[in-house]
Amino acid sequence: MILVIGGAGYIGSHMVRCLLQHREDVVVMDNLETGHRDALLGSKIIEADLRRREDLDRVFRQANVDCVMHFAAYAAVGDSVRDPAKYYENNVVGCHTLLEAMRTHKVDKLIFSSSAAVYGEPATVPIPEDHPKNPTNPYGETKWVMERMLQWYGRAYGVRSISLRYFNAAGADPEGLIGEDHDPEEHLIPVALLAALGKRDKLRIFGTDWDTPDGTCIRDFVHVSDLAEAHYLALKLLRNGAGTTAYNLGNGQGFSVREVIHAVQRVIGQTVPVEPAPRRPGDPARLIASSHRAKTELAWNPRYSQLDLIIQHAWAWRRSMPNGYRT
Repeated sequence: MILVIGGAGYIGSHMVRCLLQHREDVVVMDNLETGHRDALLGSKIIEADLRRREDLDRVFRQANVDCVMHFAAYAAVGDSVRDPAKYYENNVVGCHTLLEAMRTHKVDKLIFSSSAAVYGEPATVPIPEDHPKNPTNPYGETKWVMERMLQWYGRAYGVRSISLRYFNAAGADPEGLIGEDHDPEEHLIPVALLAALGKRDKLRIFGTDWDTPDGTCIRDFVHVSDLAEAHYLALKLLRNGAGTTAYNLGNGQGFSVREVIHAVQRVIGQTVPVEPAPRRPGDPARLIASSHRAKTELAWNPRYSQLDLIIQHAWAWRRSMPNGYRT
């Protein structure tokens, strides 16, 4: 049985769908603070909070858990700068509470949703896994603290884990059944789609004076279904006895904010209203992955690597659900 914590969220719900397609037994745990029950397409959910040890004990007693997948961290850069205490309490303290519950209930495998934010401003691009870790915001800092915690728990207690460092998760289920719906929405592609639909006045470009060819930030976008498949491959690796490690998950190609906006307009055939805005604190100028290790050791082969296809899938879901799951 796979316990998916945060399974009603954006990436977690796509993970649940992926696991069910692979005929795995799944139990979902989510407090529904940011997740959506409808994203589970009828799958059973246990409402519980990662930060409450009694909730975790109840879940582990109810399910014969083989491995935990952790998608329950807070994940907004700007919000983490405004309120770092919130991120340390949920992300770091929550991770420690989970690991202690796993030790008590003798569950020794964990797959962790980490982030490229652990690297900070990169010295080399594309970024390999052994690049120095120097986060530029509390979100990235907490993810790195969590990864280090997992490394020490692996050495001391035998809790084996694989941390998957996402670059920019994007897109939606290729069949259009589930998609991305945050409140507030801060991710580039869904904000562009909402602006095109008139659900947002404008897309704000945070900084037009970065040291990049067109002055806007450059990011590496990876399809959410490809991310989910990488988690499944990591699960197989842990079941085969792999030790604690980490992998980057990205496409190895960067697109600037302006390039993404142009791609959205090309794919949907509509104009995206934009306005320049000041830089956001904590944003690096460039984040592009080297995913060589994931492709070699996990045998990960992304199916939806083209930016236009990522946007097409996101647009198909958003057009069918203009108000998100609130429809």
